[in-house]
Amino acid sequence: MGKFFVKLMLNGIIAIPLIYWLSDATFWEAAIAAVALCVIAYILGDRMVLPATNNTIATIADFGLAFLFLWFVSAQLGWGLTSGESFLIAALIAVSEIWYHSYLGSTMRRAA
Repeated sequence: MGKFFVKLMLNGIIAIPLIYWLSDATFWEAAIAAVALCVIAYILGDRMVLPATNNTIATIADFGLAFLFLWFVSAQLGWGLTSGESFLIAALIAVSEIWYHSYLGSTMRRAA
Protein backbone atom coordinates (compact mmCIF):
# COMPACT_ATOMS: atom_id res chain seq x y z
CA MET A 1 0.00 0.00 0.00
CA GLY A 2 2.93 2.32 0.64
CA LYS A 3 4.05 2.18 -2.99
CA PHE A 4 0.59 3.13 -4.18
CA PHE A 5 0.47 6.00 -1.67
CA VAL A 6 3.79 7.34 -3.00
CA LYS A 7 2.38 7.26 -6.55
CA LEU A 8 -0.86 8.89 -5.41
CA MET A 9 0.98 11.75 -3.73
CA LEU A 10 3.41 12.21 -6.61
CA ASN A 11 0.70 12.27 -9.28
CA GLY A 12 -1.64 14.33 -7.12
CA ILE A 13 0.96 17.05 -6.59
CA ILE A 14 1.27 17.38 -10.36
CA ALA A 15 -2.20 16.60 -11.69
CA ILE A 16 -4.58 18.31 -9.26
CA PRO A 17 -3.20 21.86 -9.43
CA LEU A 18 -2.62 21.70 -13.19
CA ILE A 19 -6.08 20.32 -13.99
CA TYR A 20 -7.64 22.91 -11.67
CA TRP A 21 -5.60 25.77 -13.11
CA LEU A 22 -5.77 24.90 -16.81
CA SER A 23 -9.40 23.79 -17.04
CA ASP A 24 -12.88 24.58 -15.80
CA ALA A 25 -12.74 21.68 -13.34
CA THR A 26 -13.54 22.22 -9.70
CA PHE A 27 -10.94 21.24 -7.12
CA TRP A 28 -12.90 18.11 -6.23
CA GLU A 29 -13.33 17.09 -9.87
CA ALA A 30 -9.59 17.50 -10.38
CA ALA A 31 -8.85 15.49 -7.23
CA ILE A 32 -11.22 12.67 -8.16
CA ALA A 33 -9.85 12.55 -11.70
CA ALA A 34 -6.27 12.44 -10.39
CA VAL A 35 -7.09 9.58 -8.00
CA ALA A 36 -8.92 7.65 -10.74
CA LEU A 37 -5.99 8.14 -13.11
CA CYS A 38 -3.58 7.01 -10.42
CA VAL A 39 -5.55 3.83 -9.68
CA ILE A 40 -5.81 2.91 -13.37
CA ALA A 41 -2.14 3.72 -14.01
CA TYR A 42 -1.02 1.73 -10.97
CA ILE A 43 -2.97 -1.35 -12.03
CA LEU A 44 -2.14 -1.21 -15.73
CA GLY A 45 1.25 0.46 -15.81
CA ASP A 46 2.95 -0.53 -12.58
CA ARG A 47 1.48 -3.98 -11.98
CA MET A 48 1.16 -5.22 -15.58
CA VAL A 49 3.37 -3.29 -18.03
CA LEU A 50 6.40 -2.50 -15.84
CA PRO A 51 7.08 -6.08 -14.67
CA ALA A 52 6.73 -7.38 -18.26
CA THR A 53 8.89 -4.69 -19.89
CA ASN A 54 11.13 -1.91 -18.59
CA ASN A 55 11.03 1.63 -17.20
CA THR A 56 10.99 3.26 -20.64
CA ILE A 57 8.05 1.28 -21.98
CA ALA A 58 6.09 1.66 -18.73
CA THR A 59 6.72 5.43 -18.74
CA ILE A 60 5.52 5.74 -22.34
CA ALA A 61 2.45 3.69 -21.42
CA ASP A 62 1.77 5.94 -18.42
CA PHE A 63 2.11 9.02 -20.63
CA GLY A 64 -0.33 7.64 -23.20
CA LEU A 65 -2.79 6.58 -20.54
CA ALA A 66 -2.65 9.95 -18.78
CA PHE A 67 -3.08 11.87 -22.04
CA LEU A 68 -6.06 9.79 -23.20
CA PHE A 69 -7.65 9.78 -19.75
CA LEU A 70 -7.38 13.56 -19.36
CA TRP A 71 -8.62 14.19 -22.89
CA PHE A 72 -11.62 11.87 -22.40
CA VAL A 73 -12.60 13.15 -18.94
CA SER A 74 -12.23 16.76 -20.04
CA ALA A 75 -14.45 16.16 -23.06
CA GLN A 76 -17.08 14.31 -21.02
CA LEU A 77 -17.20 16.86 -18.20
CA GLY A 78 -16.81 19.98 -20.35
CA TRP A 79 -13.60 21.17 -18.71
CA GLY A 80 -12.22 22.77 -21.85
CA LEU A 81 -8.79 21.23 -21.40
CA THR A 82 -7.00 21.46 -24.75
CA SER A 83 -4.93 18.67 -26.26
CA GLY A 84 -1.79 20.68 -25.56
CA GLU A 85 -2.72 21.11 -21.91
CA SER A 86 -3.51 17.40 -21.61
CA PHE A 87 -0.14 16.68 -23.25
CA LEU A 88 1.65 18.96 -20.77
CA ILE A 89 0.06 17.35 -17.71
CA ALA A 90 0.68 13.85 -19.09
CA ALA A 91 4.31 14.72 -19.89
CA LEU A 92 4.95 16.03 -16.36
CA ILE A 93 3.35 12.92 -14.89
CA ALA A 94 5.53 10.78 -17.17
CA VAL A 95 8.66 12.57 -15.96
CA SER A 96 7.69 11.80 -12.36
CA GLU A 97 6.98 8.20 -13.36
CA ILE A 98 10.60 7.74 -14.45
CA TRP A 99 11.66 8.30 -10.85
CA TYR A 100 8.73 6.30 -9.47
CA HIS A 101 9.51 3.25 -11.60
CA SER A 102 13.12 3.39 -10.43
CA TYR A 103 11.85 3.60 -6.84
CA LEU A 104 9.62 0.57 -7.43
CA GLY A 105 12.52 -1.37 -8.89
CA SER A 106 14.78 -0.61 -5.95
CA THR A 107 12.13 -1.59 -3.38
CA MET A 108 11.36 -4.80 -5.26
CA ARG A 109 15.05 -5.77 -5.36
CA ARG A 110 15.41 -5.12 -1.62
CA ALA A 111 12.33 -7.20 -0.84
CA ALA A 112 13.62 -10.20 -2.82
